Amino acid sequence: MKILVVGSLNIDFRIEVHHLVTDGETEKTDKLELIPGGKGANQAFASGKLGNQTVLLGAVGNDSYGKILCNSLRTANVDISHLAVCDTVSTGIAVIQVDRKGNNSIIVVSGANATVSAEYIDKNIDVLKQSDMVLLQMEIPVETVLYVARLAKEMGKIVVLDPSPVPAVMPHEIYKYIDYIKPNETELKMLTDERDLEKGMGKLISYGVGCVIVTVGRNGAKVLKAASDTIVTYPTPDVPIVDTTAAGDSFLAAFATEVGTGMEVEKAVKYANVVGAIVVSKKGAQTSIPDRKEVADFTETLDERFI
Repeated sequence: MKILVVGSLNIDFRIEVHHLVTDGETEKTDKLELIPGGKGANQAFASGKLGNQTVLLGAVGNDSYGKILCNSLRTANVDISHLAVCDTVSTGIAVIQVDRKGNNSIIVVSGANATVSAEYIDKNIDVLKQSDMVLLQMEIPVETVLYVARLAKEMGKIVVLDPSPVPAVMPHEIYKYIDYIKPNETELKMLTDERDLEKGMGKLISYGVGCVIVTVGRNGAKVLKAASDTIVTYPTPDVPIVDTTAAGDSFLAAFATEVGTGMEVEKAVKYANVVGAIVVSKKGAQTSIPDRKEVADFTETLDERFI
C-alpha cells in the first residue's frame, strides 16, 4: 500500500495547563515542550509507523523547526524528498494548551503551509500517480485540497479527508471526490449546520461522500456507509486520557492502513479506535504514535468488543 499525504507540517509548542485559558485570563506554567506535529505530518508519521510506504507533500521553512520535523519523519520511514523548503517564510507553528484531563485548544500559524499550491502539486504529479490512497486535511489552502481531491479521484485513487480545521467556506464540490470523511462531532455540525448527529451524517452522504466516520471521543466512532444504512457505533478502549493531540490524525492513518488493504470498514474502524486509544494515553503528537507491534501488544489485552 502506497499512501500519499498532502498537508501541513508544524512545530507544536505544547503547554501543560491546569485548565484551558479563557478570555482575559493569565495562567502560569513551567511545562513547555517543542514537539513535531501538524496534521499532515502526523498522518504521514502514523502511516509510516504502521508499515505503509508513505510519501508526504507539503512545505517547511528553511529553519531549525523544519529540520526537526524532517528528522522526525525520517524515523517513521516517511519519504520527504518532495517537500518544498521555503527561504522566505518560516515553518508552521501550533501553540497547544493541554489541560489535566487531556483536552486541548490549538492556535496555528500557517507559515510555509500556506505556500502549498496547485502549482506545487503539478510539479509533483508523478507522486500522486504512483500512490494508491491520498490522505488530506485542511491546514493547507482549501483550494489546494480541492485540487488534489479532484485529481486523485480522476486517477482512481482512494481519497480520505479529515475536514479539520473546518474552513470558513468548504467547497461543496469536494464531497463528490471523497471516499471516506472523518469529522468529529463539532466539525460535523460546522460542515452540515445540523445539530442532530444522524441527520448531519446523512447530509454528508447526500452530498456525495462514500462513507462517513464521526469520532465521538470516549464513545468511539460512528459509521454510515449509505443513506439507507443504520448508523453503527464502535466503542473505543477505555484508557486514561493524557493528551488528545494527534488522536484524530492517527485514527485516520490507521483506518486508511487497514481499509486500503481490503479490510472491511467495520474492522478498520475498530483498529483505528485501538490506535487512537494508545495515542491519547501518551503525551505529544508524533511522540505518542505507536508502531504495529505496540498496537498488536495492546490489542491482546482487549476483549472482543474492540477487535
